[in-house]
Amino acid sequence: MIVAKRKPFAEIMAMLQGYDKVLNVGCGTCVSVCLTGGEKEVAVLNTELEMARRLHDAPIDIQGHTIERQCDREYLAELDTIIEEGKFDALISMACGVGIQFLAERYPKIPTFPAVDTSGLAVNQAVGWYEERCRSCSQCVLGTTGGICPITMCAKGLLNGPCGGTNKGSCEISADQPCAWFRIHERLSGQGRLDAIRKINTTRGWNDQTPRNLIQPGYKKPERMAR
Repeated sequence: MIVAKRKPFAEIMAMLQGYDKVLNVGCGTCVSVCLTGGEKEVAVLNTELEMARRLHDAPIDIQGHTIERQCDREYLAELDTIIEEGKFDALISMACGVGIQFLAERYPKIPTFPAVDTSGLAVNQAVGWYEERCRSCSQCVLGTTGGICPITMCAKGLLNGPCGGTNKGSCEISADQPCAWFRIHERLSGQGRLDAIRKINTTRGWNDQTPRNLIQPGYKKPERMAR
């Protein structure tokens, strides 16, 4: 799941300086599940902005609308009438970085501001606690590391075993941070697969530095993208 956290309130206030009619757009999927940008969070932020702007003698007309997914043009389309009728001079997005970009792309003449910071791909450990597990590196090694990602879980992103700072199963940065390679060794040992990490992983090249596209087998990129 993509997780995010709300930007500092002062930063959001600064971005909206000079804008008086604003639509705050929430997303009903990932950021809603991680309690950052769903319908409830949109309402809370709008109330805070209204109160703060009133105290600064700069009232704001701010509305909110949450759609199913901001990263899907089909759902963004439902905003067309709302935005046209509302004549907003700015938009706020409480979606992930992808959703924010899609919203800004659909309405290029209206400034679009992010109200959240995307943190990464994570698992839900408990209510409100999300732990990053994947960096979307496009060169997955989980098959040889026992399903533990060294790119994400190792503080140095090491691909070939632990550094000299590992200490009794913990990382040198903190006793509370497990050493990823200690965990990998223990996991593979229990599976009888320690030979899996004897192969040296070579240095990764600087490839895929442009925005990456994934087209599943049997599909192709449309010749002309729909608005």
